[in-house]
Amino acid sequence: MKLRLGILGADDSMEIIESVTQEFEELECLKIVYWNEEDIFDLIEPHIHDADLWLFSGKVPYTMVKEWGKISVPMAYVPHMGASLYRTLLHLSHQCEIKVRELSFDTFSARELILFLKEAGIDEGYTWLLHYDGAITAGELADYHEKLWREGKTKAAVTCLRTADMELRARGVPVHRVLPTRAGVLSVIHMLLRTHEMLHFKDTQIAVQIMEIDPLRELAGGTFATDEWQNAEIKTMEKLLRYTKHLQGSLKTAGPGRYAIFTTRGIMQNVTSDYRAMPDLDEAFGIHAEWVTCGIGIGKTAYEAEIHAGTALLHAKERGPGHWMVFFDDKSIAGPLGSQEQISYSSASSDRLQTLSQQTSLSVLTLSKLDSILKKRRSQEINAHELAQYMQILPRSARRILMELESNGLAQVVGEESPNPRGRPRKVYRIIL
Repeated sequence: MKLRLGILGADDSMEIIESVTQEFEELECLKIVYWNEEDIFDLIEPHIHDADLWLFSGKVPYTMVKEWGKISVPMAYVPHMGASLYRTLLHLSHQCEIKVRELSFDTFSARELILFLKEAGIDEGYTWLLHYDGAITAGELADYHEKLWREGKTKAAVTCLRTADMELRARGVPVHRVLPTRAGVLSVIHMLLRTHEMLHFKDTQIAVQIMEIDPLRELAGGTFATDEWQNAEIKTMEKLLRYTKHLQGSLKTAGPGRYAIFTTRGIMQNVTSDYRAMPDLDEAFGIHAEWVTCGIGIGKTAYEAEIHAGTALLHAKERGPGHWMVFFDDKSIAGPLGSQEQISYSSASSDRLQTLSQQTSLSVLTLSKLDSILKKRRSQEINAHELAQYMQILPRSARRILMELESNGLAQVVGEESPNPRGRPRKVYRIIL
């Protein structure tokens, strides 16, 4: 079966991209041409699930769709660096006799442009550049280039955005559009195909789910006769067998009240919404979620996945009944699933965290958790109460961690917060890892 490649781009870029995709017999292309950035979401939304891969003609549409967050398959855009830019500058230099310093650029980063000019043997540096990380409108780019041109600081604009090119032409500003090259398109398509292969391999990796369920919770009347115990276990097994069938997996017992389910990474990823939520066991299978403590392990072999699931279960049990944690094949840990305080941290030792661990009394795992919490919060500042909530530990343990960091110069008190008028003020620490 052919792979479906969605292509969204400007009209002039689409012609180049189409000429390349014709060389790939394994691709079936869905082509969408846009004329205004404001139309991109309306154009692409009806086709969200119609493609296995998405290719964008430039950085702006790619960034907009990525930030939109509704597409989960691999995406990429065709870069305008390299031969694309070299071809444009060669034309400007030889045909128009315009130097690099007399041009205004957009899209590229300063580092990219400096390295390109150096590699191209162009000794003169650039003067005017508008770099942007997120999305930007054609009007903003046109305003930037037009202002420089009208002030006599430049002789022409070099843009990577088709709509900005059209806008500048309408305003009478000399502009040259950097178009993608066939080689650039070819390289990105090969990269997308390799990414798809890698993800397909990952989906077929083994996933093991080890669940601890107390069968006594099934005994509503509080009787603990042997027969009642066995009946409770049989009921639990029947429910788990239905759940296992849903996962297209296999079930085995791993001790009293402990069960292991073997399935694939792709299926587990789907039922947990990409490892963000717990599956609805109660509604669909009659298993009360608050009775289940679970560890999910991912591995290249069943043995490795089962070992990882056991480790994940230990992390889940640290947080108490009803929690689910995941241990991936790259040694990273995520969870608790379904919690607002969910974080992802690594059990592997990086050189940076290993050095900090030796400098303090804190383990690499604790430091990795702290690092992930700060990244999730997008702030280097935190108090002990907040840290305790994220790490599911007592506030006094969180204070000990923060005081340990402070005593080693890795944290400093930057203020205090009062949760209520009578409450004890909480110190706010800025962490410097």
